Amino acid sequence: MTHSSIASVANDQSVDALIKTIRIPPRPSMLIDVQAELASQEPDPKRLAATIANDVALAASLLKLTNSSFFGLRLKASSVEHAVNLLGMRQSGMLMTGIIARQTVKVDNMSLVKFWDFSAKRAQAMAHLASRMHICSPDLAHTFGLFCDIGIPILMERFEGYQTTLELASQQFEHKFTSIEQERHSTSHTSIGALMARTWGLPEDVSTAILVHHDYNVLNDSTTPETVRSLIALALVAEYSIHKYHGEETLAEWEKGGTQACDFLGLGNDELEDRFEELHDLFNRVH
Repeated sequence: MTHSSIASVANDQSVDALIKTIRIPPRPSMLIDVQAELASQEPDPKRLAATIANDVALAASLLKLTNSSFFGLRLKASSVEHAVNLLGMRQSGMLMTGIIARQTVKVDNMSLVKFWDFSAKRAQAMAHLASRMHICSPDLAHTFGLFCDIGIPILMERFEGYQTTLELASQQFEHKFTSIEQERHSTSHTSIGALMARTWGLPEDVSTAILVHHDYNVLNDSTTPETVRSLIALALVAEYSIHKYHGEETLAEWEKGGTQACDFLGLGNDELEDRFEELHDLFNRVH
């Protein structure tokens, strides 16, 4: 499956009349400003810090994350500029994208605490695995970990019965997760999530991986970009590790794609268990 064919799948799956009734949050101006600074010819940490500091709530969230046990920094950030210098511009931008997403994507009739906690854990786990296995950029892995299921709260807001759809799809050990969504709602969280990722200016590999991350056949498809396959495989390992951390040994998605993910990543049983142990230690430190 090539880039062009993947893009056409997104277009085929997204029925125009339906899409118009689904609210895709526009890219916030703060995110536009942060991305513009990072993409400039000479990115300046002082300018980036000044942009972030314009929003008191976002600035406070960045400081809180910077000083959390996840980063384990020897020094504590005393200001936004100090935080940007300690973390570096790329990681600061990555964290800001996640913070902004959490503040932007809200559903009135649903508590998103568990959704965002799971997304944060997955992002942290993927960044850790990517840095240890040198398979893709940890920043890219973290971004995908945060955004791969971003279509779920959007569809939750649009469809009253979507919670039931989620429960049905998560129990499917044979049929693809998204086929249940398509059958019940004529769209899927992957299509909507990929659309939002493009709207928000996220990297193309991230939006592509969001679109196909429940199609584990792509892990064996050499025409699919390697970074896309890496993100999908890492996400599956990360998600299964989270379930095991919470004492849940069975995960339908792992049964459908776990073997392909491990084969792609070159993980044998012993090394996989070692990775799970590392991630559980990480979760214990952070939470």
